[in-house]
Amino acid sequence: MNKTFFSFSCAIAVSIIWGSAFVAQDMGMDFLGPFGFTFGRLILGFLTLLPFFLIFDYGKIKKKNFDQKKVWLYALFIGFLLSVGNILQQFALLYTDVANTAMFTILYVVIVPLVAIYFYAKKIHWSVWPAILICFVGSFLLTEIKNVTVRLGDSIAISNAFFWAFHIVFISKFVRFFNFPITIAMSQCLIGALIAFIPALIFEDLTLSNLFKESKEMLYAGILSSGIAFLLQVYSQQNLNPAPVAIIFTLEGVFASIFGWLILDQYLSGIKITGVVFILAAVIFSQLAPIYDKKIYGRN
Repeated sequence: MNKTFFSFSCAIAVSIIWGSAFVAQDMGMDFLGPFGFTFGRLILGFLTLLPFFLIFDYGKIKKKNFDQKKVWLYALFIGFLLSVGNILQQFALLYTDVANTAMFTILYVVIVPLVAIYFYAKKIHWSVWPAILICFVGSFLLTEIKNVTVRLGDSIAISNAFFWAFHIVFISKFVRFFNFPITIAMSQCLIGALIAFIPALIFEDLTLSNLFKESKEMLYAGILSSGIAFLLQVYSQQNLNPAPVAIIFTLEGVFASIFGWLILDQYLSGIKITGVVFILAAVIFSQLAPIYDKKIYGRN
């Protein structure tokens, strides 16, 4: 099989898994709260990646010398961002539907350049600004203005996108001096699970019984979305450039909307579909415009 086609197939698979996982996340809170579900899925993600870490990364890491303090600081920080991002996503699903949560989450692709320019003084491409404007229009169409509860859920989902944006930026910086993706993914899942575990014990009824009652949804969100999907993401980035991969990953919002409609009967009105199209178009435009400028005019 052609390597590029294989990577492309992996990227599509990741988008489908991540998109469909929103349904599992929405269905998995009958007996668990946002903290408990986040703990469960991330600890399963850790256990899924642990064998791969022992097989592929453990021996290599032992042979290298790293700044242990720096590695742990980054691991703790991205674990915190991962945990809060997942928790906010779960809270958003309590108040708004799958489509809204997913579409507002993929706004991280537009927010990432803003975070990068603020922290690293990187030059920002002009396409980000019209993309942000289009996203605002799409967000307005997607939100039910008269429904206060939905507006609360949408606001939480938008806040969640900022955490994912910071997560992406600092993951990229982490990989530059510690290029062990499986180890990074495994450690962030463990740290994120531990962070969610404490408030789950304090504020929610976190018991083994309740965890088992949500076992199907948690297995899907934990093993597939937090574990296997990450490995597929690594394979997809082996033979594809980051920009086209990011564009493919934004399809998770579209797949989430479709699965939410088919499985949860969360009907999308014509106005909401228009909002989805606006946001998706803005995200794709923000990724394609810099590639076009560089290819045609040789400029960034």
